[in-house]
Amino acid sequence: TRPQRLDTGNQRTYETIKTDRQDAAFVITLNRPERRNAISTQVMDELVAAAAEAEADAAVRGIIITGGESYFSAGADLNDAQALSNGVEMIRYFQKWHRTCRALEENEKPVLAAVEGFCMTGGCELALACDLRIGSKSSSYAITSARIGTVAGAGGTQRLPRIVGPSKALEIMFDADPIGAEEAYRIGLINKLTEDGEALATSLAMVEHYATRAPLSHAFIKHTVYTGMQMDLVSSLDYEAFIAATIYHSEDRREGIGAFFEKRKANFKGK
Repeated sequence: TRPQRLDTGNQRTYETIKTDRQDAAFVITLNRPERRNAISTQVMDELVAAAAEAEADAAVRGIIITGGESYFSAGADLNDAQALSNGVEMIRYFQKWHRTCRALEENEKPVLAAVEGFCMTGGCELALACDLRIGSKSSSYAITSARIGTVAGAGGTQRLPRIVGPSKALEIMFDADPIGAEEAYRIGLINKLTEDGEALATSLAMVEHYATRAPLSHAFIKHTVYTGMQMDLVSSLDYEAFIAATIYHSEDRREGIGAFFEKRKANFKGK
């Protein structure tokens, strides 16, 4: 069935992105067609605000970021970078990038990137900060910094190797050329490969499925995975055990196990 658009009444309006509630999904669409969805500092601020808006809404069970039907994003807005005059301003600029990406990684909801067309450098780095990436067959991915004598500064040198492995990440960044969707899927850069025009629909279906699962589990899973990846194995296993013991006392756990034994659908509340 087609997802239902819901009128939330007090939903914020933005200038560089569009937001839309579709059933359990909060869809954020990059909306700078005149700049091929280049990510400016204003886009970053609005992405952070929209992610917080979605996180605060208990009815939202997943966030989807998309660039629309033709492309995801051409990358960072170079006009912003060109306007920076010294090292301090550059550091602040990249800190804003990092805050934006962390707003997605640290969000309690699953965050999906639905990619049609090209997903370049800063746009790719933004997608890497999402939990999952769904790409159409004509989508393409690149971190092109080596073409212009720079280094990816929005997390590409760190997130890409954690997803595809150091050697493959180096190959992608050394080449600075786009890779196609089939290769991106093969190496694990994207989680699902769809027909052209179906990335968003597939993402919406995934969120609807996630809506049948415990939201508290999703929040704790995200936190434990991302935090544990920064630890040694023994410490991360101890941390995992602590989190598992903590959530065991939640209402969602009692509801989930009760529903299992009673052979009924669970009614999770995120508590």
